[in-house]
Amino acid sequence: MLDAAVIQQCADPSLKPAIVEQFVTAAGSKDPLAVTVKSGGRLILVPKATSADEAMAIVRQYAGQAVVRVGLTQFPAGIGVKEAADLKPDLVDACENLRVGTAMFAKVLRIVAKWYGNPTSNEVFPQIFEDAVYAWKTGEFEGVSVFQAEDPGKSVTIDKALPPDEGDAKHTSCGYIH
Repeated sequence: MLDAAVIQQCADPSLKPAIVEQFVTAAGSKDPLAVTVKSGGRLILVPKATSADEAMAIVRQYAGQAVVRVGLTQFPAGIGVKEAADLKPDLVDACENLRVGTAMFAKVLRIVAKWYGNPTSNEVFPQIFEDAVYAWKTGEFEGVSVFQAEDPGKSVTIDKALPPDEGDAKHTSCGYIH
């Protein structure tokens, strides 16, 4: 569980703290030095980094050859970077990773919400969130590369939606009650 002060200080302000927590729980890592590498749909086992330098060495080794995810948000390393040498060590800084990761996830949420027609009902938000997490993990939604796609701008759904109350949640096929 993320510290509320870290969320307040570092996370994108367009996401409510509860949504940030849900996002990191669903798609991220508890370890700010976590590096995940996948190639051809297969997980490549890499040594666990014990320092920012080690984590960045792993990132640079695989960037451009595989899908490399980094840090608390499992941010896709290499987005907008032309060469591995241009990758910045702040990818593995917990606060900076949370800042860029939640900003990118907010954009992904807006893309998904727009596809749904930007509904205002809180009942639809769990499905939008679930689809956005899936898009975050795969990099695509409805054939669109979400990390390179243009940001559709503010979304009523994200600004007004509340995450489901865990006390009221019951198991459904998608894990939420509507």
